[in-house]
Amino acid sequence: MDQYETRGIRRFLLEIGGFLKNSLGNFFSLEFLSVLIPLLLLWEFLPRLGVIPESLLPRLSTVAATFIDMLLHKSLLLHILYSMGRFFTAFAIAVGLAVPIGLVMGWNTKIRAFILPLWQLLSPIPPPAWVPMTIIVFGIGSNMHIFLMFIGIFYPVLFNTYQGIKDTDPRYLASARVFGASEFTLLRKVYFWHAFGSIIMSLKTGVSMGLVMLVIGEAYGGRMGIGYLLGQAKDYFLIPDMMVCMAIIGFIGWFLIEVLKYIEIKLALWKVGR
Repeated sequence: MDQYETRGIRRFLLEIGGFLKNSLGNFFSLEFLSVLIPLLLLWEFLPRLGVIPESLLPRLSTVAATFIDMLLHKSLLLHILYSMGRFFTAFAIAVGLAVPIGLVMGWNTKIRAFILPLWQLLSPIPPPAWVPMTIIVFGIGSNMHIFLMFIGIFYPVLFNTYQGIKDTDPRYLASARVFGASEFTLLRKVYFWHAFGSIIMSLKTGVSMGLVMLVIGEAYGGRMGIGYLLGQAKDYFLIPDMMVCMAIIGFIGWFLIEVLKYIEIKLALWKVGR
């Protein structure tokens, strides 16, 4: 038993190491550092020297000090946890619905004829346009935030999944049918994996759109969340606080997209080396 536990821990640590290597490798390359370090120095010294008014662009050190202050005195971590709880709830619901619907639409032309026109009518509506109706239906609170993020995530995942399934190479399907594959087997073993790259790409887009709607939703109502903090900072013109919130949202988006990229590397083995 201990042997299996040791192997499991070792495998987990190896996966974490692989993820960090793939995700952080570009950040520590000489090419990127030659761009990043001068930008950070300019950020610090241009306001310090008065080239740019510090009231418009706070120094890097000021933003860093504000981050520490928000962490210690403004429950920043709790706000982040609230936002992430809402985000992952919306993300799970959107992906859990969009991937199966997109798969079925791409696979069966009759089903596509019934439901595709509906999504084509609704999808051009910009997600922020749903805010007034969402407030009327759900009120101001977590349900409203989750629904708005759901709308932002759902359509990119749906249509990319549908397109990926629809464009499956007929030669793959013919080869599988020669060996007696059922339609259910084709869905699991051929259609899905052919569309896997499109699905992962759609999830990356969904992360970005979900975070956009998180900020919009929490800025409209509620008392918790990183979007709420950003809205408060905007109302009181607290630029360092605004920049901290923006940096956190950017980091969260980057991290989630890197996780999806790593999942693709691990599962889409046919793409390795391309």
